[in-house]
Amino acid sequence: MPNSVGHHWLLLRGLCRETAHWGSFPDLLQLSYPEATISSIDLPGTGRYYQGQSPDSIEAITAEVRGQALAAGLLAQPVTVLALSMGAMVAWEWLQRHPQEIAAAALVNTSFAGLSPFYRRMRWQSYRQFLGLLLERDLYKRELAIIKLVSNREDHYLETAKAWTAIQQIRPISLSNCLNQLKAAAQYVPVNRKPEAGLLILNGRGDRLVAPVCSEAIHHKWQIDISKHTWAGHDLCLDDGAWVANRLKHWTNQLSF
Repeated sequence: MPNSVGHHWLLLRGLCRETAHWGSFPDLLQLSYPEATISSIDLPGTGRYYQGQSPDSIEAITAEVRGQALAAGLLAQPVTVLALSMGAMVAWEWLQRHPQEIAAAALVNTSFAGLSPFYRRMRWQSYRQFLGLLLERDLYKRELAIIKLVSNREDHYLETAKAWTAIQQIRPISLSNCLNQLKAAAQYVPVNRKPEAGLLILNGRGDRLVAPVCSEAIHHKWQIDISKHTWAGHDLCLDDGAWVANRLKHWTNQLSF
């Protein structure tokens, strides 16, 4: 299976986000892997599935995402997964249920119930701000507030807010789907078994949404390699996509030998 690593990438976003929120990152990843196929799948209730209903458990979300991958013909060979936040919970569950389908997985700024307390999985300092996001009706104000919470690139706030507002106008995610996904993420307790596939944890030390110690907890529990970015926020691929692509290239090169 190591020979399959990095040949076909599958990207999974996090809570209440869709594939369009990757922005220019897939292009950066393609530069590092010019021969690779790079695909992405929307979680239920987001993106192309925004009119559907999201399940309220990671297990059910994983089953739907895998079904989408099968229907799209993406599992003809083992995939290498890059998964952010709640998407990384989906990747972990997928690895437990169908390990032969994933060659390797990089988990970005994620957390697991049972390893980290709730006030670190969503930092208590962000509670009031997050509640305000759910209630904010002005799309631009909401997206700008989200960016300020998940990104430390102040120079890109306004430009990104406009792009994300446009996404929300075209494919709005409903409050009920946000709440279902939030419930799924909050309650997910992973199987206490380390997957056999190659694993990497990527963590932004400037994450203001999920405490960086949550990534450390996963690292220590299963002795998974971890790379830490000194200043990036929760959306690590948005803040420094070039760094992420570089770390992934280094990691997959190691796995290929």
